[in-house]
Amino acid sequence: MSYFIAITGKGGVGKTTISGLIVKQLLANNCTPVLAIDADPNSCLDQNLGVTATHTVGRAREEVRLEAADAAKNGISKQELLNLKISESLVESEGFDLIAMGRPEGAGCYCYANNVLKSVIAEIAGQYPYVVLDNEAGLENLSRRIVQKVDMLVLVSDASNAGMQTLVRLYELAREMDIKYDKLLLIVNRLRSGAIPAKMDEIKAITGADAVIGLPDDLEIADFAENSKNFLEISDNNPVAQGIDAIVKEIVG
Repeated sequence: MSYFIAITGKGGVGKTTISGLIVKQLLANNCTPVLAIDADPNSCLDQNLGVTATHTVGRAREEVRLEAADAAKNGISKQELLNLKISESLVESEGFDLIAMGRPEGAGCYCYANNVLKSVIAEIAGQYPYVVLDNEAGLENLSRRIVQKVDMLVLVSDASNAGMQTLVRLYELAREMDIKYDKLLLIVNRLRSGAIPAKMDEIKAITGADAVIGLPDDLEIADFAENSKNFLEISDNNPVAQGIDAIVKEIVG
């Protein structure tokens, strides 16, 4: 059975960075293979992990739309063609695989691509002991209900009042959408003072979170993010990576 970790938060707070570091520390603790899922249409988790997702679920959706009629003439059903396209979307690397939602291409909305991603997760996630889902920034990701049950829901904020208030809205939306989780973790990222804001005590009480973790602002992390470097190569003694490692050790312990 997979251990499913879903990460979400307000845009710009570093949720994709944290997703990449969770994958890094799972690999460092020999928790493999990992399935990394980039559910953000503005895909960049692949860059953080040093791979390139040339095929996405959004692209697969469009290719199936264009090729279904010709495939049917050759006895290939639309579902069979879709399965083939999805298998081509899976990026394989050492210790982990990645699949990205990407943007829908051509006419249509996110709905079909989103439903395809739901079915992909349901079908392949069970093949991996650990699954890390990097969600779209904001609230829409939860409202689309890509998954209904996770082992750990991670809500990420910075130290701003707007970011911390978004944690409460995300928590309320998760309850409204009946998203189940065993553990709720709140992360306050890019702390400059080193101290978690006092307001987080109130938010922890409101949400019933299992823990609140503070991660420092860090120049190495900023350099990797700004220059699209491979987060798997961040030094092991990096304070942010060590903070994530403590979370991972609790998961695997």
